[in-house]
Amino acid sequence: MEFGLIGEKLGHSYSPQIHRVFGDYEYKLYPMTRAEMEETLKRRDFRGLNVTIPYKKAVLPFCDEISPAARAVGSANTLTVRGGRLYADNTDLPGMLAMLARAGIRLGGKKVAILGSGGTSLTAQAACRAEGAGETVVVSRGGPVTYEALYHCHSDVEIIINATPVGMYPHNLVAPVDISRFPRLCGVADVIYNPARTALLMDAQERGIPAVDGLWMLAAQAWYAARLFLEKDIPEGKASEAFRSVRRQCMNLVLVGMPGSGKTTLGKECARRMGKRFIDLDEEIVKRCGPIPDIFASQGEEAFRNMESEMVREFGKESGCVIAAGGGAVLRKENVRALWQNGVIAWVKRPTAQLSTQGRPLSTGPEALRRMEEERTPLYRNCASFSIDNLGTVLQAVEALREGFDEAAGCERT
Repeated sequence: MEFGLIGEKLGHSYSPQIHRVFGDYEYKLYPMTRAEMEETLKRRDFRGLNVTIPYKKAVLPFCDEISPAARAVGSANTLTVRGGRLYADNTDLPGMLAMLARAGIRLGGKKVAILGSGGTSLTAQAACRAEGAGETVVVSRGGPVTYEALYHCHSDVEIIINATPVGMYPHNLVAPVDISRFPRLCGVADVIYNPARTALLMDAQERGIPAVDGLWMLAAQAWYAARLFLEKDIPEGKASEAFRSVRRQCMNLVLVGMPGSGKTTLGKECARRMGKRFIDLDEEIVKRCGPIPDIFASQGEEAFRNMESEMVREFGKESGCVIAAGGGAVLRKENVRALWQNGVIAWVKRPTAQLSTQGRPLSTGPEALRRMEEERTPLYRNCASFSIDNLGTVLQAVEALREGFDEAAGCERT
C-alpha cells in the first residue's frame, strides 16, 4: 500500500475520486480491524494514510511526532512516513475552517453551539478555539448540555455546527434542532455532505441564514493531506476542482413543469449524456399502483398526491440521478424540499397550446390547462434554480439543461 484511507467500515467514499485530482498516485480504501490497523502502523509500509472512525485517537500512540493541529484536536486523520518515522497530523481542522470561511461564517466573538460530542465535535471545538469564539456550548443527549437545555438556557446561540449524523442519508429530512428557536442565529454549518442540503441547512437557507454543508471540508482536508503525502505544494484551485467533481457527480437534475412539457423525453436524454440514472416519478407510481387515470377515477386526486409524495421522499434522497417529477409534484412544500435536498431543479417550459394531454387526468381541455398553468407557474418559478424553453430540438433543450445544471451546481464542464 502507498496511499489510502483506513477505518473500520468505510462503505462508499469519495476520497479516491478527490485524490485523483491532486496527483498521479493511487489512493485506495482499506477497511481494517483494530488489530490490522495496529499491525499496519507497526510495519509502516506506506507513504501516507488518512484515518477515519474509529481510529483517529487510536493511531496516536504509534506515532513518533504529533503536529500542533493533531494535539489541538486530540486526534489524527493524516499519517505520513518519512525516514522511517511516523508523523501524525490533523487536516480536518484546517478543512473545517476552510468550510466555514467559504460560507462567510465567522466564529470570532460568537456564541457557538456544537451538536454532538464525538470526534468531529472535537474538531469543531478546536476550530472555535482557533477562531476565538466567544462561548462554545457542546450539546449531546447525555452531556452536561442537553438539547432541551440548549433551547431553554442558550437561545442566544449565534452559530450552529452540526457534528452528528442526524439528517444523513438514508435518514434524510430530519433536523437535529429547531433553528426557529434561536433568534440571533447568523450561521449554520453541517459536516454532512450526503444529502447536499440537510433539513437543517434548508431551514437556514429558507430564513436567509448563511449555511454550508460538509463537502468543502472533505475536499479541503484532502487537499491539505495530499500536500503532506507528496511533500510538495499543490495549487489551491485543485481543492475547488475536487469539490466540483464530486458535486457534479452527486447532485440530481430535477425537471419540473406542466404535464406534457417534455420532461420525460428530455430527462432520458440528459441522463444518457450525463452518465446518470433516470427516474420518472409518474412511471414509478404506475409500476407500483397501476395507471394514473385509474387511480384518479377509483381513489381520487388526494390519494394520488399521497402516492406521489411517497415517491418523491424515496427517490429525492438518492444521488446522481436525473428525475422527471410529475406536473403537480410542486403543489406540496414537503415535495419541493425532498427534491431540493440533493437536486438542481430546472423548470421546463412549453406553450400551453403545445402541451400533450393524452392520458393526463387533469389536462381535460384548454381552459383546464390554462387554470392549471396559472396556479402552478409561481410554484415552478419559486422552486427552480433555472428554466429552459422547450421550443426547439431535443438536443438544444438538453444542452440548455446541462449548462444550467453545471452553473447551478457550482460545477465546470469536465
